[in-house]
Amino acid sequence: MKRTIKKVAILGSGVMGSRIACHFANIGVQVLLLDIVPFELNEDEQKKGLSLSDKSVRNRLVNTALQNTLKSKPASLYDASHVSRITTGNFDDDLPKIKDYDWVIEVVVEKLDIKKSLFDKVEQYRKPGSLITSNTSGIPMQLMCEGRSEDFQAYFAGTHFFNPPRYLRLLEIIPGPKTKPEIVDFLMDYGDRYLGKETVLCKDTPAFIANRIGVYAIISGMHAIEKMGMGVSEVDKLTGTVIGRAKSATFRTMDVVGLDTTVNVANNLYKTLTHDESRDKFQLPNIVKVLYDNKWWGDKTGQGYFKMIRHKDGSKELKELDLKTFEYKDAEKPKFKALEASKEIDDLKKRIKFLVNFDDRAGEFYRASFYDLFKYVSHRIPEIADELYRIDQAVSAGFGWELGPFETWDVLGVKETVEKMEAAGEKAAAWVHEMLAAGHSSFYKVDGGVRKYYDIPSKSYKAIPGTDEFILLDTLKGADKKIWGNAGASIYDMGDDVIGLEFHTKMNALGQEVIEGINTAINMAEKSYKGLVIGNEGANFSAGANLAMLFMFAGDQEFDEINLMIAGFQNTMMRARYSSIPVVVAPHNMALGGGCELSLHADAIQAHAELYMGLVEFGVGLIPAGGGTKEMTLRFSNEIKSGDVELNRLQEYFMNIATAKVSMSAAEARGLGYLQAKDSITLNRKRVLADAKAKVLALYESGYTQPVQQTDVKVLGKSSLALFEAGITGMLYGKYISEHDAKIARKLAWVMSGGDLSSPTEVSEQYLLDLEREAFLSLTGEKKTLERIHSILFKGKPLRN
Repeated sequence: MKRTIKKVAILGSGVMGSRIACHFANIGVQVLLLDIVPFELNEDEQKKGLSLSDKSVRNRLVNTALQNTLKSKPASLYDASHVSRITTGNFDDDLPKIKDYDWVIEVVVEKLDIKKSLFDKVEQYRKPGSLITSNTSGIPMQLMCEGRSEDFQAYFAGTHFFNPPRYLRLLEIIPGPKTKPEIVDFLMDYGDRYLGKETVLCKDTPAFIANRIGVYAIISGMHAIEKMGMGVSEVDKLTGTVIGRAKSATFRTMDVVGLDTTVNVANNLYKTLTHDESRDKFQLPNIVKVLYDNKWWGDKTGQGYFKMIRHKDGSKELKELDLKTFEYKDAEKPKFKALEASKEIDDLKKRIKFLVNFDDRAGEFYRASFYDLFKYVSHRIPEIADELYRIDQAVSAGFGWELGPFETWDVLGVKETVEKMEAAGEKAAAWVHEMLAAGHSSFYKVDGGVRKYYDIPSKSYKAIPGTDEFILLDTLKGADKKIWGNAGASIYDMGDDVIGLEFHTKMNALGQEVIEGINTAINMAEKSYKGLVIGNEGANFSAGANLAMLFMFAGDQEFDEINLMIAGFQNTMMRARYSSIPVVVAPHNMALGGGCELSLHADAIQAHAELYMGLVEFGVGLIPAGGGTKEMTLRFSNEIKSGDVELNRLQEYFMNIATAKVSMSAAEARGLGYLQAKDSITLNRKRVLADAKAKVLALYESGYTQPVQQTDVKVLGKSSLALFEAGITGMLYGKYISEHDAKIARKLAWVMSGGDLSSPTEVSEQYLLDLEREAFLSLTGEKKTLERIHSILFKGKPLRN
């Protein structure tokens, strides 16, 4: 039967419950969030003369929990207005309402007796056939199903979200003993398509997949750290983005998550896993045990492996824990030869191989960590998963790793790594040796454009289920689908007469190679294809234009070169807008400056839900001049309707640019005017390119016609200039902005007003492009602008001067 989720009830409003509620609200679902009734009045309620029967008291716990979540950073909602989709209540008064809900998710404390007691009540009210799931991190499904009705068990499963649910991509699905297969299939698909998750099917084993492997990696790593005598900052330097892990690395992550959480999982695993050959690794090393016993659990207790010292003058100073004396000391800035030598290696896979084989303490640490992890994951099949790709999916999505354990092993070379592991006393499972003996040299391979994994029972390679619906650039590369490339960009045949352009510069900055790539791709598409997708699989879509080149030209006062460079950039953006084929841009994460401008000039945008988009040139002393200022002025002109207060809407767009406003989601980007009605949002990052390709084909099939440049862009001239000048002067006198800020703002006002026109006038796009280029050029000659660019390039932080 077709199942539609319109209303979800969340039982338990703690950190996880409230955040899961917010994520369902993000996708348009109506949410009922419930929690217990307080046992007694608090001091404030007593002063107000309230009683335990007052609704505000009875809903105090759930409302407080939700408000705390709404205040927390990073935000759990795509847009603050989405909170209107959440209704709060309590178990005593409102649990009967779940009879009208399609899905009930239990998110109460991790104690079996409490969960089972709540399920007793749920059984009284839930409608037969509705979904009922538990967000447990380790309690077995079979224990939660004991004593439950047949209908309850048939529609029950574990749905283990990772915290924070909006940002961490993993959703583990754990069937119960009697869960209907079609319910498992539904949850797997719904999590993928609608919640944007990497849904991983798990067996009902302790800690399931991600926590079993992830916590092992953490605690095992702690043993290695203690043995090698490494420091907190040293380890975090080695275990962050340099090897494709989260920026918070090891110790900072433990402080944020809470050491008690990690320790509780590790202790439970040690008690439960009597059969595990590496069970002793779950025992706490001293550098964990001391902190746990002292209740130095991280941010929640005010100190952990790091401690922020706040001085009387308001300044703050970060201290790190000395793992030998357990006293706090100044945070170190460690250096390793391996890291210094690998700085120029942008390719993550090449960098990992280089680092693991480097002969210094860093290399020694990497070898100890990786070899032990590889051994462990090889022995977990078939215990926790029958297929190796599930382990990679779960660990990568749950802990923010770019490469899972088996993927990393492939990078290092399976055969040579097995030999080095054995020399180090780490023996892989027998199936790995059998795989190599049979002539299979990797865990994954691309065959006929399909990514496949090594299937142990059949001793052959099989396609990873579901990936046929994705377009993955790594797979296209492996299938020899690249049809053009230079140092900064590549063009791929995406199939169905659509081509895709990827940039792969540092931070995906838009330099000359990328500009060449965009123009080449459009030319190729116009000659032989139906359309073009512009997107990539980097950490960010694009951090903007290449500032280094601009800084060099500006420093040498090569203004003719700057003028040519900006004109070329503008022409390329307009080429994307006014080509004879549909161009769809697929931005994700950061799409700043030039990356935003390219998106604004597409026929349509297919954005990932996590989109941090904005015109941020103001921060480096400039205005958007790749068509960004023109485009926002044009959008203002096209949006205004009879009766609108025109100056107010224009001022909104002006302020977005003048304050370098960046959206915190695709939904917010829509509210800021960066996304329009024609643009779409994809929840699952892996589906973005496929959805963008589908949009290209839809535009083509609908009879795409080459658009014509507008010559009827309404600008307001002196009337808007006067408004902007009043605001700028007020901000300057109030010391909210500097003199240089005011100068940049006046240049921006001049362009968006169309210059000093005596009355509202219609102008062409080219007229506005010329104005923005002229303003940009004049600002590159300003000393304070060069100081701002220098600070970004060489210090990595903005300068206010």
